[in-house]
Amino acid sequence: MKKDVKILNKDTVYNGFFRMEKQRLQHTLFAGGWSDEITRELFVRGNCVAVVLYDVKRDEVVLIEQFRVGAVENPINTPWLIEIVAGAMEEGETAEDVARRESLEEAGCEILDLIRINSFYLSPGGASEQITLFCGLVNSENAGGIHGLAEEHEDILVRAVPFSEAYQMVERNEIDSAIPVIALQWLALNRHTL
Repeated sequence: MKKDVKILNKDTVYNGFFRMEKQRLQHTLFAGGWSDEITRELFVRGNCVAVVLYDVKRDEVVLIEQFRVGAVENPINTPWLIEIVAGAMEEGETAEDVARRESLEEAGCEILDLIRINSFYLSPGGASEQITLFCGLVNSENAGGIHGLAEEHEDILVRAVPFSEAYQMVERNEIDSAIPVIALQWLALNRHTL
């Protein structure tokens, strides 16, 4: 079976900080033939990069904390999420460029070695964003403070914590954003090889 998609129509229904499209499409079926015409809304966001900053010698992870609008209406947890460094890819940048740029901007850390972990979608049922995840080896000795770009309204608290503490934060659901959970689980499985 050849898998294929026909985009019949694409309308931009919102274009602001992000973009929303309404698409009419058809796709091939596993049993053969084509689906009926379907309509889907798509949250269009460029691809992004995330990097878990890890100090092998100190066995520390550099974590960031920042306000996230998507978590404002959660009645249980706070909208200040504990995460890892991440950012959007800009025109002409490689994923590696973004990892290094964002590590400096958001955490003040220079990456000594960069290891690609994987690429994945966060919510492909309605969003186009794909994440490329890295592990960046750093010296965390001086990691800390408040970072971020004023023109991007970033207010990012940075701290280095022992890996065991970071992983306990995942287990206690104190880190409740998918990207750092995936990154720290990868680190739990692979840090002995770094």
